[in-house]
Amino acid sequence: MSNQLGFSLPIPTKQQFAATFRTVSQFSFWIQLVLGAISVIALLLAIFSRNLSVKTDNASTGFAIFLAIVGIVLLCFRVYWAFRYRRLAKRLQSPNRELHPSKKDIIKVLQIGLIVSLGGMLLAFLASEVSVVVLLAKALAEPQGVAVYNRENVIRSLDIFIVLANINMIGAHFVGSVTSLGLLEWVEP
Repeated sequence: MSNQLGFSLPIPTKQQFAATFRTVSQFSFWIQLVLGAISVIALLLAIFSRNLSVKTDNASTGFAIFLAIVGIVLLCFRVYWAFRYRRLAKRLQSPNRELHPSKKDIIKVLQIGLIVSLGGMLLAFLASEVSVVVLLAKALAEPQGVAVYNRENVIRSLDIFIVLANINMIGAHFVGSVTSLGLLEWVEP
């Protein structure tokens, strides 16, 4: 693909690729872990801040929470996969050539990571869209400056936490996608 754009990356040696693979995977692992932890905390706060005594007829919020939970499950898998990248890089740096994974195996692992990240990013994006539409509908339902008497139109912390969790998941899955795509482009000239 880079050749089509008019430039190409130099073909790395196995040791150069292994060193870069290890550094990039470590960076990706920590960024995804931190953003994932923020998403989990925000989603837990959203779930536990729900006032179950107040009945809301808004199924969109529940759907957004469901999508966020699925996105977090995918993010947990992606964090594990980034950790697996680190183990593959260590195997590539091993002096024992029998332990080295094949180029085909590395490409397969990178492709799986990319697919999971793209799927997670799509789910988090959809959940964010649903959450923002719910927030907008609530904000537009009541005129500005008027006391709110309709409880289902009050913007609650739950709504904001769901948006925060989803935006952080988009960022985490984006980092995973860029990592996989960059390494895949570099290993497959």
